[in-house]
Amino acid sequence: MIIQIDNQDIYNAKEIHYVFQASYKVEANLINAIDFPPLKRSVKDFLECINLFYGYYFEDELVGVIEIKNTDISSHIQSLVVRPDQFRKSIASNLLSFTLQNSNYKIFTVETAVDNFPAINLYQKFLFKETNKWNTNHGIRKVKFVLKV
Repeated sequence: MIIQIDNQDIYNAKEIHYVFQASYKVEANLINAIDFPPLKRSVKDFLECINLFYGYYFEDELVGVIEIKNTDISSHIQSLVVRPDQFRKSIASNLLSFTLQNSNYKIFTVETAVDNFPAINLYQKFLFKETNKWNTNHGIRKVKFVLKV
């Protein structure tokens, strides 16, 4: 079941933080990141965040989260994370599909590390097109994808 999460509720913010930490630790290892900004987000950061959060729940447990930052012209997928013990169960695909189907936006953007092949494969499966690559100031090479529907 996918539902919007009230991230300004302390319990929900702690759950979101837990899933983010677990998932991003795996990603940091995958891309050999030493300084990985997503791991620096605190529960307080989630409580104060104005982005939209949708959660994938399995047996009443939060196992996946998609974070959306909407602008005037596009919807940016800020984060898409799945609890590591739930990898390879189509949770990320379901969250992404839900977002695309339930949005009024026609342009979607997302960024990830160039070495994050599982994420890149997912976005390409949904027909996102690569638009550019760049180096960050924390040593991670990133890639941006855009989908126009």
